[in-house]
Amino acid sequence: MKYRKIVRGRFVDRPNRFVAHVWVENMEHDETAAPETVHVKNTGRCRELLLPGVQVLLEESDNPNRKTKYDLVSVWKENLGWVNIDSQTPNKVAAEWLQTRGFSYIKPEYKYGDSRIDFYMEQDGEQYLMEVKGCTLEIDGIGYFPDAPTERGVKHLRELAKAVKEGYHGAVAFVIQMNGISEVRPNVNTHAEFGTALEEAKAAGVEVLFICCEVMEDEVRFVDESSTFPH
Repeated sequence: MKYRKIVRGRFVDRPNRFVAHVWVENMEHDETAAPETVHVKNTGRCRELLLPGVQVLLEESDNPNRKTKYDLVSVWKENLGWVNIDSQTPNKVAAEWLQTRGFSYIKPEYKYGDSRIDFYMEQDGEQYLMEVKGCTLEIDGIGYFPDAPTERGVKHLRELAKAVKEGYHGAVAFVIQMNGISEVRPNVNTHAEFGTALEEAKAAGVEVLFICCEVMEDEVRFVDESSTFPH
C-alpha cells in the first residue's frame, strides 16, 4: 500500500488518543508558527513510540473540509527504523497478501456469529476465515500484541476457534508494521486473557500467521513469502 503525499514532522505531545501536536517539517524554527494538530490513525497507546521530539511521518489530506490537515502514520524508532502505526494498514496489506495465495473468492468484513471477521475466503470448495491484527510494539527484537487490552481481539479469537470446529479453516494474521521483525508473541503483561485466548485458538486448530513488512516513508509492502497458508 502506498501513501499519496508524505511530509516529515517532529512529535510534540498527544493530548488524547485521536490527535497529536506535531512540528511540521521546516516550521519548527519559524517564530510565527505553532505546532500542527494532526489526526492519529491509531487509538492504541503507542507510548514507547510517541516520545517528545521523535521524528514522524504525516500524510497530507486532500480534503479541504477536514478539521485536521494531516494524519500521523509512522514514527521513527532508534535501531528499528520507521514503524507504521496507521490502523488501516494491516487490513490493506493483508488484502494484498491474500491476492497472492490463490483463493478463488475473497470477501472482507464477513459476518460470522456475533462478529465481523476481517476476511472470508474460498478455495477448492473449502471455506476460510482470517482475522488481522497489526503489530507496532517491539521489545528486544520481538513483536508483541496487543499494546493495550483488547476485548474485541479476545472475542475474535474465540469466534475463530468456534468456526474451526464447524469446519472452517481459521487463521489470525499478525501484520508486522516494522522492519526486520518476524515473530509476534502475546503481550500477556498488558492483557493476559488475550494470551490465553490465543493458546486456546491454536489448540483448536486456528493457524497463527506472521506477515512481515518492509516499511518505507510512503509505502508498506509485505515481504513474507514463507507461509504455506492455505494448505
